[in-house]
Amino acid sequence: MILVTGAGGTVGTALLEELRSSGQRPRVAHRSSDKAARARAAGHDAVVLDFARPETLRPALDGVEAVFLLGAGGLGQVEGEIRVVEEARAAGVKRLVKLSVWRAAEEAFSFARIHRPIERAVEAAGLAWTLLRPNGFMQNFVNYMARSIKAQGAIFQPAGDAQISHIDVRDIARVAARALTTSGHEGRAYELSGPSAFSYGEAADTLSRVLGREVRYVAVSDDAAKAGMLSAGMPEFYADHVIDLNRYYRSGAGSAVTSAVKDVTGREPTGFEQFALDHAGALR
Repeated sequence: MILVTGAGGTVGTALLEELRSSGQRPRVAHRSSDKAARARAAGHDAVVLDFARPETLRPALDGVEAVFLLGAGGLGQVEGEIRVVEEARAAGVKRLVKLSVWRAAEEAFSFARIHRPIERAVEAAGLAWTLLRPNGFMQNFVNYMARSIKAQGAIFQPAGDAQISHIDVRDIARVAARALTTSGHEGRAYELSGPSAFSYGEAADTLSRVLGREVRYVAVSDDAAKAGMLSAGMPEFYADHVIDLNRYYRSGAGSAVTSAVKDVTGREPTGFEQFALDHAGALR
């Protein structure tokens, strides 16, 4: 049995679709008891799993052979994910696939410095492990930028003219599903990118063409970006991490393109124009 943590999030949802399409019936883990109850009512094997509540871990792992580990990104993420790794080892889990971040091994920005200690714990646990290190998600254009795209015809980001090899989350899910269900991925760390790097200005041009209306990119300052995130209700520590990520991107470190998606899945990763076509309804 496969346990998918973070099942209600962007990556978790895509992974569940991928696994179910191939005939798998994974166990889905939700931190919220209400979400778990709704999932059970829909016919799914669902459990409550809260990384900060150790008593929820062992029942969730009962009978599980493979775990997809995805942290929520809040305070205590390092301790929480490591706790899951330790409990997985104790429960006899054989395989663990961790969602990490782009070039985490270098620890060159805040999110990487959060994920790398967890990676080390995974590597030392004695399980068959795989690390997935994706670049920025294309889905962020829908989840976090759609409101300004629809209302103002604009993308506001503190990224300057940085080139970033954004990846479609559906491609992350395809890689994760193969790492969870097939051999040959043990002890591997995959840097996952889309097929090309592009700036937010170039993304705005693509969206303008696909949506049939002008979309422009406004390169805002770090201070202005942080103020906007705080006003939207984002915790300050997380806003600081996002600003630090964009500083990292402005250094050029997010522009590399890898072959990992095709190497693992046998298919080219999704390009941004195709992503925009697929999600045009959410951006109009």
